[in-house]
Amino acid sequence: MITAEDKALVPAGGHTVGKENFKVIAASSVASVFEWFDFFLYGALAVVISRNFFSGVNETTAFVLALLAFAAGFAVRPFGAIVFGFFGDLLGRKNTFLVTLALMGAATFCVGLLPTYEQIGAAAPWILVGLRMVQGLSVGGVYGGAAVYVAEHVDQNRRGFFTSWIQITATVGMALSLAVIFVTRIIVGEESFNAWGWRIPFLLSIILLVVTIWIQMRLSESPVYLEMKASGKTSKQPLTDAFGNWTNLRLILTALFGAMVGQAVIWYAAQFYVFFFMERVLKVDAALANLLVAAALIISTPLYIFFGWLSDKVGRRPVILGACLLAALTYFPLFKALTAAANPAMANAVATAPVTVWADKEECTFQFDPIGTATFSSSCDIVRSYLARAGVSYSTEAASPGSVARLQVGERTLDSFRGGSMSTQELREQRGAWEKQAAMIVAEAGYPLSAAREQINVPMVLLILVVIMSFSAMVYGPMAALLTELFPAKVRYTSMSLPYHLGTGWFGGFLPPVAFAIVAATGNIYSGLWYPLIGAALTLVVGLLLLPETKGNDLRQ
Repeated sequence: MITAEDKALVPAGGHTVGKENFKVIAASSVASVFEWFDFFLYGALAVVISRNFFSGVNETTAFVLALLAFAAGFAVRPFGAIVFGFFGDLLGRKNTFLVTLALMGAATFCVGLLPTYEQIGAAAPWILVGLRMVQGLSVGGVYGGAAVYVAEHVDQNRRGFFTSWIQITATVGMALSLAVIFVTRIIVGEESFNAWGWRIPFLLSIILLVVTIWIQMRLSESPVYLEMKASGKTSKQPLTDAFGNWTNLRLILTALFGAMVGQAVIWYAAQFYVFFFMERVLKVDAALANLLVAAALIISTPLYIFFGWLSDKVGRRPVILGACLLAALTYFPLFKALTAAANPAMANAVATAPVTVWADKEECTFQFDPIGTATFSSSCDIVRSYLARAGVSYSTEAASPGSVARLQVGERTLDSFRGGSMSTQELREQRGAWEKQAAMIVAEAGYPLSAAREQINVPMVLLILVVIMSFSAMVYGPMAALLTELFPAKVRYTSMSLPYHLGTGWFGGFLPPVAFAIVAATGNIYSGLWYPLIGAALTLVVGLLLLPETKGNDLRQ
């Protein structure tokens, strides 16, 4: 039922004016910050979580499994987009948005209370994955709700600028999560943080939940939705209207491959992969890596507003596709420059004493053990499993069939051994003795156990991080405006939410585990970059061929 108060909020043209715009933008942005804060806490704590919930397997596998649990939240986001998009188009934007907030807050708080693997065994990671999936379902509704809600309130000539404030909330949410983690580490100490202090940021989220819901409940419904409802033009079957109509379905597919895939891989490369790369590969202290990434996020945040504003002037398409081009061309040199700045000793060692595994490739297996039963007892696997755990970049070259694998570090070599016929105890003892010799050779070649703080070029690291994140701002800043402008009003929530969350959930969310699995398979620390590079290139090609310009489209249509 439309009340007299609701009717008063629907002026000619379908948009509110004056202070109401800014109230809507501010409140929706606060709500989105909360959602992203909750969602990104897990990603920022993936290393700690791997130790507490996946301790039954080797270290490399535990980290990949923790990233896969992180990705589980992304896997279900498209389903959340469908469910909440349906209700958003059918029942309204505001109340649907509120439900997603409550679900996210409850799941995040429960992660902070969850027993670890040591306490309840295998049930712990399964419950963790379940909570991540609840988070994923809820965030599947939040973006569409916030973007549509704001876009339908503001002037069409400044839509890129106003909706870009929603776009920065993901970055602000991540920066806030990193800041809370950093402060908590300082207060409780690193040892206590790894044992129990990691729970504190999850538990604190309940305060943000209460404040956010209180703010959001004070807002009015979208004027475009109210106008449709008053005229009887709302969709009675949003899913059929969105996906059963080829014209609309074609737009959904175009939005996915011509915009969202590139946006997703660029954004997650900048926000997450670069953090994991610094901590896991470059061996930068976790607290310092947190601080550097958070600082770069803060510095780059105004760029989202700038590129949203720029898209109002030159169009959404050239800004978004320009970011894809720049990312595809520069990722490899930028990450190599990051290695030289963050861990110059490692960069020098890779250049002067490259590591090679000479082996019969038939006996080399993929260094991933999801159930903790693999022994990696072949001569090739013994070498590669050690290098993977040590975080040393290497290449694998073919040796004569049947030969025992050999580790080469610069000019020095060390033969491996075959452990297939050994008992578990014999293999453990032999492996330990061999790895001790290998560690001496690797260390003497200059490969550091960790990045020395005094050698880190902090200004250069920050500059490189800001450049990488500027691509993220460039592709993401205008995205809310583009997606809302692509689709008709009566199925807008459903239509825009699905490609957004398919892109970010499946292509972006799986970037960290897939990229690190590629690194584990190849041994090359940079090989994971092929994932975002190919995604950006795909969007560039499809976008140039099929993506229409949407700047200035009337959202009442």
